[in-house]
Amino acid sequence: MELTIENVTRDFSSEKLYVRALENVSFDVEQGQFVSLLGPSGCGKSTLLRLVAGLLPPTEGRVLISGVPVLEPPGNIGFVFQNPVLLKWRTVMDNIMFPYEVLASQGRAEGSKSDYENRARELIEMTRLEGFDEAYPKQLSGGMRQRVSICRALLTDPDLLLMDEPFGSLDQMTREHLNDELLDIWQKTGKTILFVTHQIPESVFLSDKIVVLTGRPGTVSEIVDIDIERSQRATERDTPKFLGYTSHLRSLFDEK
Repeated sequence: MELTIENVTRDFSSEKLYVRALENVSFDVEQGQFVSLLGPSGCGKSTLLRLVAGLLPPTEGRVLISGVPVLEPPGNIGFVFQNPVLLKWRTVMDNIMFPYEVLASQGRAEGSKSDYENRARELIEMTRLEGFDEAYPKQLSGGMRQRVSICRALLTDPDLLLMDEPFGSLDQMTREHLNDELLDIWQKTGKTILFVTHQIPESVFLSDKIVVLTGRPGTVSEIVDIDIERSQRATERDTPKFLGYTSHLRSLFDEK
């Protein structure tokens, strides 16, 4: 699946307030790419994800998925929020299966319940949650809860995965560990991923390319391609090449 953001502007207005969150934003995400949106808080990164998800319309411009304008929530995307938003009275397995229940109630489930349960078990194994399928959210660490959230988003096998600062509330060690796991999931599934972050090293570690947004209104400052072999990224966080990318990205914000 390909994603095209074409001259997108988004305004918010009320009787007392007018805000231009995004202005004339354009970039492409190719099939199977991992692309990060990097920028300061309040620059419209999360707003842009909601435009892609069809939860908000652009004021100007277009969002296209595989060449088709997004006019309502598409059926082929998954969304991972900063907070896991798990239902505390449901087990890990039941939380992951929730999208199936919604689709089944609408008559849109593609396959039987057992098909989805098998998929859920595969995801539990992929994210190293074996043995916790009957646990409740309060029994899990923050990182484990976020992995459950990722499993839930992947249950329906979406073509595009939107991730809104999913590791923002975690400590640095847990965050880096989940970065490693996310790359592993991405390589195994081949999903197209649009990932929001304001952490520069995280964006370099994860991405094929980084779309750098300015402060509000968010505009595209630069698009940076990351030329580091995937197999080497875990060991290159402190190398001159990796640090060169982080230094360049920081300089883009220092100039503002």
